[in-house]
Amino acid sequence: MSGTCKYSCDTATHTLQWINAIIDFLRPYAFLIHTHVVNFFKDRQWEAVDKEWMDCLRKDPVENLLLIPSGVVQDHWPVSLKDFVLNLRSLVFPREPADLHMSLPDLHMVSVNSVLAQGMNMKKKHEVEVLSAIVSSIADSVRAHTIVDVGAGQGYLAQVLSFQYQHSVIAIDACSHHGRVTDARAERIKKHYAAQMRKSKSGNWSFNVPKTITCRVISIDMLKTLIGMSLHKGDAEHLGLFKEDNAKLIDEEPKSQCVANSGTSLVLAGLHACGDLSVTMLKAFLECKDVKAVVSIGCCYNLLSEEGADNIETHCGFPMSSGVKSAGFPLGKSSRDLACQSAERWKSLEKDDGLHNFELHSFRAAFQLELIGPYWSLRAALGPLLETFLLLDRLLFLQEQGHSVEVMMLPIFDPDVSPRNVAIIARKNLPQI
Repeated sequence: MSGTCKYSCDTATHTLQWINAIIDFLRPYAFLIHTHVVNFFKDRQWEAVDKEWMDCLRKDPVENLLLIPSGVVQDHWPVSLKDFVLNLRSLVFPREPADLHMSLPDLHMVSVNSVLAQGMNMKKKHEVEVLSAIVSSIADSVRAHTIVDVGAGQGYLAQVLSFQYQHSVIAIDACSHHGRVTDARAERIKKHYAAQMRKSKSGNWSFNVPKTITCRVISIDMLKTLIGMSLHKGDAEHLGLFKEDNAKLIDEEPKSQCVANSGTSLVLAGLHACGDLSVTMLKAFLECKDVKAVVSIGCCYNLLSEEGADNIETHCGFPMSSGVKSAGFPLGKSSRDLACQSAERWKSLEKDDGLHNFELHSFRAAFQLELIGPYWSLRAALGPLLETFLLLDRLLFLQEQGHSVEVMMLPIFDPDVSPRNVAIIARKNLPQI
């Protein structure tokens, strides 16, 4: 038995209600979400957990403990413990893949062929296959001239969008090695298609090859400048020559280029763009007139910057929305780390792996005292809820823009394959004439 979500995020009002419900639930358990291993022992933090819960869970097999983050309860548990797990789970954003054809009626998904799939593991192939179809559909819907793949890595997504879906793509990544790998791989793919074309004696094929830009995007202004320069072919080719230590050159470019009414349409896409990069994409989407849509799947919440004691910057990754800022519920590093925990990963562990998982958290001694298993399983159950909180903050930020933006949040991957499976998809609504 597990809890099912009873909240909606289809409007800003509903999203804020969900956020406030999460905050109300989390406040009494601040000791769990802010736990640090040193304080766990020093302050005997396990004693803050309901004694009846701990006494019960100490007797449970590891297999049962590993299911707690998934919202699975046992009949013999105290009612209050069952309520905790089920109520928590009812606040978590659902992770079962959405019916994408219902949300995106024009979606046309194509299997990635063996040439484009070279070098991809099963997880990456699944992600790229699904996301490339979604991004292509969104790009077509806004008649985009170019897709900008932010945090492109080795260019898998960019190359499928270019070669398979025939879009013009610019791939931005901080690592120059990734850029070289992307270029070399694209050249091999191009040669394969050229050979196939010669065999079929077809002379009508043209190739879209991703343009690569090596640059560490550290600010909204920097991304806006890259977007602005990418609108012009010559500038895009020039940018491809930049190295990782040339951030100053980018930052000195005119920032007005992004907002020029060039008549061009861009889509920003990010597959697990790390930390603040996903947030920067959403902000650039709103601030750049030429960016008509964004498809963002975030990860690495532990690397998010946060307003407050640990950061004096005004442009932080959390909180984004006015609603969450007004709520006054800071997270801190330990909570953001916890948001990276995956219920699916815990559930998939075998007994021996589960024991090893606890040991990896440096809690062998606590587990031997019959404290690490119960305590850390309860704590891990809060991870998906904290991730939901962070995602809803981003969604609300876009919803607060009113009718100028159409936005949806969808689980698009199989969570057992790719636990970070929630995409935020937003398009600008064209003004009525």
